[in-house]
Amino acid sequence: MINAIGVNDQVSLVMALRKKGISDIEILRAMELVPREYFTHPAFKEQAYYDIALPIDCGQTISQPYIVAYMSEVLAVDKAQKILEIGTGSGYQTAVLSHLGRRVFTIEAHRELHNSAQQKFDDLELDNIVTKVGDGFEGWPEQAPFDRIVVTAAAPEIPSPLLEQLALGGRLVMPVGDSRDSQKITIVDRTNSGFEREQTLPVQFVPLVRCNENMD
Repeated sequence: MINAIGVNDQVSLVMALRKKGISDIEILRAMELVPREYFTHPAFKEQAYYDIALPIDCGQTISQPYIVAYMSEVLAVDKAQKILEIGTGSGYQTAVLSHLGRRVFTIEAHRELHNSAQQKFDDLELDNIVTKVGDGFEGWPEQAPFDRIVVTAAAPEIPSPLLEQLALGGRLVMPVGDSRDSQKITIVDRTNSGFEREQTLPVQFVPLVRCNENMD
């Protein structure tokens, strides 16, 4: 098991998240358990516990901790639920979710990021995460339906296969917008009568991309 470094910074970060309005105890505990510096690019280790997004490989980012906590909170996960994550990236959001739900299925378009994240999950003994390289626009139909779906990259609209793979009573959370300046966190609940949508926080995420084995 990897020993977390920068524990004082980690505790300070959790305290800062509380001050920003994150109140769910399970999410705060997960944020404290997951060592963000382990998922951060080596060049930015000293900034691992700043509440900012940081660059990682393949032109992607590790999200701002507040956004990770916020998206986890509005996702409203419980321990019995199966989660689909689109965009593994560094693996940080995935690791947080692994402490909240029963199992996390996560898809990454870039094989390099997938391999790196899988190694981190193995090192941290997070054995309820299932990973694959794939096209996030298509979801993971073989494992559907999902109680919760979270997308960690933005698109002008929510891909229809993801809505189809959301269980009745399930919730999807995704940044949606035509440009970085117009993105908002969008929450979709699937009910007996269809899909109910709500837009909340303005955000700036990297775009959701199609899987291409040559893109790395």
